[in-house]
Amino acid sequence: MSRHPTVMAALVAVLGAGIAAASVLGPLVLDVIRYRTSETTLNQIMGGDLAGLVVVAPTALLAAVLLFRGHPVGPVLALAPALWAVYMYAQLIVGQEYLQLPGNNERFFPLLLGLFIGGEAVTVLAWRAVAAHRLPPIPWRLERSAGVVLLILAVFLTVGLHLPSLLDALAEQPTAVEYTSSPTAFWVVKLMDLGIIVPAAITIGVGLLCREEWARKAAYAIFGGYTLLSAAVTGMAIVMYANADPDASLVNVAAFGSFTLAAAWLTARLHRPLLTTSAAPAGARQSKQAGAADKERTSWTSKT
Repeated sequence: MSRHPTVMAALVAVLGAGIAAASVLGPLVLDVIRYRTSETTLNQIMGGDLAGLVVVAPTALLAAVLLFRGHPVGPVLALAPALWAVYMYAQLIVGQEYLQLPGNNERFFPLLLGLFIGGEAVTVLAWRAVAAHRLPPIPWRLERSAGVVLLILAVFLTVGLHLPSLLDALAEQPTAVEYTSSPTAFWVVKLMDLGIIVPAAITIGVGLLCREEWARKAAYAIFGGYTLLSAAVTGMAIVMYANADPDASLVNVAAFGSFTLAAAWLTARLHRPLLTTSAAPAGARQSKQAGAADKERTSWTSKT
């Protein structure tokens, strides 16, 4: 646990409140933030806001409560909404058709930037607070299942989701509405998914199959984050289908819905041992930290 759990808890609580506020201010509810993008991408933004309001913000607030109580699952759970915020708000800031389509989202740049920075800060603090050697061991069958799911995700994102639209975009006359209506958002998503999400899934998936210790720690972060991201993409698919978007399909709704359930199940299985661990009293934690520090100093003195 971090030496300053209260500070981290406050940051996570503010992040959760900010995510909820941005979701309400967006096109899903109040339409105060008007993004400079096409109707297709606007449907996707509304789906992301739906997930942010219903799933992500409550997860962040739950993590904040657990951090305040000193529960060991607090920093692990906080990684999920933090990674979601970094991914989503980077796209919302960069992926707009500025100077070409009407809107006012640039006026809310401080809010979106603050949420992006907040996600970064919580990610770093939570990652440092999670000690890999203190995490409960993952059963081999669960570890293998998690690794396989990550590799399947990488293949689906690359071949099933992005390759068809990428080939269309590289043609002499692209026809996909997703690209022709919002080319900036199109390439930002391609960059982040194929440049970050897919390589991370492959790396950690292979690490889990090889039973690497570093991969077990990373699995907590990636499955929590991917569960929330897949919930957002599922929300996008649902909103697009409900609004008769030309790029919508029931196949995407079913595919992303299925992966969200699978990721949520694996995330719950990973977190369950941590949930059954009681929070240590503050005095006991401080004594344990002091003892460890004394031991480290003694060891260093003996070596010198």
